[in-house]
Amino acid sequence: MTACAIENETAEASGASPEAEGAGNTGETVLEDSAPDDPPEDPGGPGGASPGTSLAAPPAALPGSLPVAAPAFTLSADGSYAARLALAEVTADPSDGAGGADGAGEAWFVERWTLDGHEPYAVPLPLDQPEEPDSEVLPLADGRVLIRRRVADRHTVSLLYPTGPGTGELPLGAVECAELTLLPPSPDGVSAYALSAGPRATSVWLVAGGAFGPELVAEVPGRCSGGVWLDRAGRMLALDREMPGGGPVKAVAVDLERGGEVTPLLQIAPDSNDRLLLADPDSGLLLIRSDAPGHDRLGWGVLGSCLPVRFPECLRPADVAVTPFAVQPGQMLMPESCAVALRIDGPAGSWVGVWRPAGRRLHQRAAPAGWQAGRGVWTRDGVLRLPYADGNVACGVALLEAPADEEPGAWPSSGCGAGSGAESGMQPSGGAVPLPVCKPVPLGQAPLTGRMVPG
Repeated sequence: MTACAIENETAEASGASPEAEGAGNTGETVLEDSAPDDPPEDPGGPGGASPGTSLAAPPAALPGSLPVAAPAFTLSADGSYAARLALAEVTADPSDGAGGADGAGEAWFVERWTLDGHEPYAVPLPLDQPEEPDSEVLPLADGRVLIRRRVADRHTVSLLYPTGPGTGELPLGAVECAELTLLPPSPDGVSAYALSAGPRATSVWLVAGGAFGPELVAEVPGRCSGGVWLDRAGRMLALDREMPGGGPVKAVAVDLERGGEVTPLLQIAPDSNDRLLLADPDSGLLLIRSDAPGHDRLGWGVLGSCLPVRFPECLRPADVAVTPFAVQPGQMLMPESCAVALRIDGPAGSWVGVWRPAGRRLHQRAAPAGWQAGRGVWTRDGVLRLPYADGNVACGVALLEAPADEEPGAWPSSGCGAGSGAESGMQPSGGAVPLPVCKPVPLGQAPLTGRMVPG
């Protein structure tokens, strides 16, 4: 897809807060809607949530809000496992001077969550030495957990797995570079990739799933960041790239089976910074962040389509930061019907937003206490599963059913030119920018790739 235009949508955001209802002792909490404009009930009072399933109500929007740093918590590609770095109290040998005067302290270790069963549970994977807090973890579909550690001027990767009372470790090798960052889990469930960005080129490494340890699979000109998978096979990878010497950041698609062949993906305006945040391979829905409207906005488009990129007003509520983190799968050729989960950050905490392109309305819902903020996975039936851990539940999943939209949205009646906004009843989203005019392509006939260019 090469996005070729922008369009604005206007709608009101809903600020309703939910109640919580415990779902037995299975580690699952069902989040239900309250009546519009009702204040959240006291979790400890009548009708509130049971202990261990209380909800943090959406805080009032305050000026100067900043996004909260994402925790070291990662879901596997199919959502069946998760992994994080957790803290545990340890008793140290007083003779070595560790752990303070009382001989005790805290240490980091890897923890794996199993989420696909009837009752979620966590398995600790500690080793003889504690982990460093800057290590990264990534769960695979078979339950093993990949860990990346920095050791001097190189990065080592290993697979951890439970072995009865202990933890097994399979070293995979090392990559010598200044920085190495794990990419999101590959859709195939068995491979893992990482980025090493340099001043003039970025290396893509296969760090798990290869035959002989870490393997260099692509060199992409420019400095790349991000990382979004565009297909179910783990072949097409989208990266946000800045070319050497500066210039705007543009999302490009990298074909890992063709030596890292690069295809332009987002070109909303010549000088705009266009980043890809999420993609759904089933429907082709893309979630985009771009400053083409004049300042950074959250928008959406369709992979391979020439329909305009839209920047809904409801996705920029005042004084909070909004970040998408999950898209409902299984909506074949129906991107406007996909439910999108968003993390909403304010000074007092984080809560959940749900939005559909067709509905043009942001539903705001409370998050479970102890939510691993910005993490969750949709089922095909439109149920959002949110992992959490609080003082009473060590590993839980809260269930939030996608709310219905009161009125359906509509696609623009014509193409990507300047008149599209007026014909669809939507207003311009920002200052005038020079935009190419392109002929709309029916969604069923839309190409999946754009013109190939070197580098």
